[in-house]
Amino acid sequence: MKKKMVIWLLTLAMAVSTVAGCGASNETAPASDTATAVDYAASETYDDVEYEPAAESPAEAPVTSEQSASKKSGMRNDSTLSFNSAATAESEAWYDNTYDYKGYDIPDASGEDYTVNEENGFFNVMESPLSTFAADVDTASYSNMRRFVNEGYGLYDFPAGSIRAEELINYFKYDYAAPKNGDRFGVDAQVSDCPWNKNNKLMILGVNTKELKEKNRPDSNIVFLLDVSGSMSSANKLPLLKDAMELLADNLTENDRVSIVTYASGTDVIIDGVRGDQTNKINRAFEKLKAGGSTNGEGGIELAYEIAQENFIKGGNNRVILATDGDFNVGKCKGDDLKELISEKKETGVFLSVLGFGMGNYSDTTAETLADAGNGNYAYIDSIKEAKKVLVDEMSSTLYTVAKDTKLQVEFNPALVKEYRLIGYENRALAAQDFTDDTKDGGELGAGHQVTAVYEIRLADSRDTNSDLKYQDNVISDKGWSKDEWCTLSIAFKDPDKNESQYMEFPIGANNYTSKPSEDFMFATSVAEYAMALTDSEYLVDMTREEAIDQAIKNVKKIDPDDEYKQEFLELMEMVSGTASSGAWYE
Repeated sequence: MKKKMVIWLLTLAMAVSTVAGCGASNETAPASDTATAVDYAASETYDDVEYEPAAESPAEAPVTSEQSASKKSGMRNDSTLSFNSAATAESEAWYDNTYDYKGYDIPDASGEDYTVNEENGFFNVMESPLSTFAADVDTASYSNMRRFVNEGYGLYDFPAGSIRAEELINYFKYDYAAPKNGDRFGVDAQVSDCPWNKNNKLMILGVNTKELKEKNRPDSNIVFLLDVSGSMSSANKLPLLKDAMELLADNLTENDRVSIVTYASGTDVIIDGVRGDQTNKINRAFEKLKAGGSTNGEGGIELAYEIAQENFIKGGNNRVILATDGDFNVGKCKGDDLKELISEKKETGVFLSVLGFGMGNYSDTTAETLADAGNGNYAYIDSIKEAKKVLVDEMSSTLYTVAKDTKLQVEFNPALVKEYRLIGYENRALAAQDFTDDTKDGGELGAGHQVTAVYEIRLADSRDTNSDLKYQDNVISDKGWSKDEWCTLSIAFKDPDKNESQYMEFPIGANNYTSKPSEDFMFATSVAEYAMALTDSEYLVDMTREEAIDQAIKNVKKIDPDDEYKQEFLELMEMVSGTASSGAWYE
């Protein structure tokens, strides 16, 4: 009898255990009817989550206990995070590289904000011999483009204003000459045939700054200004932001100083001026961040610059790193008011880096306005891989300014060039007289930064030099008639701690023309051609948009890309094209 009773009790216990286990395995909290902040810091880790694509909406569903799982405690030793997901082998986790949107509709980007600029046209050299613009090393448009492609966007789907040709071109590294004899810049130039218009030529000008050795890095005073408002609760925002910031924190030293300022409905100082080698303390501060509330960007900026000035390192690298989706909705949050606010702050000697995150409500306009007006640079972080590229691999370029207010001016020789147009840089154009005006803002270049300018040019002949004006003559000088120079590139720049410009001049000789362009030339022009196809450029004279991408694909394949980013670019073009190519133009 006792034996039967024991067996019965064991059977009952097993049944109860089974029922309880089945009921608990997939239990989730009900979704709220109102917008609530998702607590991604509720548990210690979340690295084993397979992040699903999340469309922006007023109300976010709470994450499950599985989606809020364990956070790493040690230092990363590679460019990806470790996942323990139930995803199929053929589908990579979003968080590792970029997005995997197979099986999903294309996300709606109508809530995103971009500034649309009119494409640069041709200028007559006899009438407008000078092309002047601020240097721009932002790369946000490229990684944002990559996000769109990985979401499934096709050739005709990209939001107007989201593609900036210069940012696609400048995303990549080229084999440009290093500065010589202590110069601030090295310059390369090449002229060859134009792939999309057989009657024109292309000129590529490459400006290179000197790399900074680690032992020569100045001490840094870094203030992380982090958006923790309710709109940052999505998996591709605050969780990615926190891991991105930790990548940078892992590379700071005892001589650096770190502060963390957050803003939502209000503002808060999380840590203030701690040593850079206190990695655990800094990372714990990141891990505890939660999203919720409105977006008082103005208050956050004011407080961050105040903290930066309190911890200012004379002769050091003083910088605010703003991480946001750009969705400011309290205080000065748009247009001229925002530009005025950040322009005042740049006079403090504190530089700015803007890191964009997220989708759906993303404001590229806000992020770009802040970077351009605040002595800054701007990158869009679509993955932890991109975070590593910007904050670790290119740390010196991102953080250490070697030339501020940098401007480029090209004077074309009318004896050789009839007309020219600059591809991209529409929002960085300057008047000719601004080149020597120290009150006019230029661009900031970091150690190892490169600036690439692509010009489409129409060649001159003897008939183009005659003037039809009644009261003046356009006379070409003897130097012009010698036809030994295409143009002269002049660069104006300031030392990071000075307010007066210095100038350098680089003649571009006629011997820079070649019928067999370099691989750098072929790659950069392929990126330009791709950007023109995405924006439906009116200057794709000899081909359709589809044919332009097809040609760019073949030309990139021909040069055998030598790094992972160039190889990835080829794959992105193929995803947009979806067609087989027929032949390379550069044969």
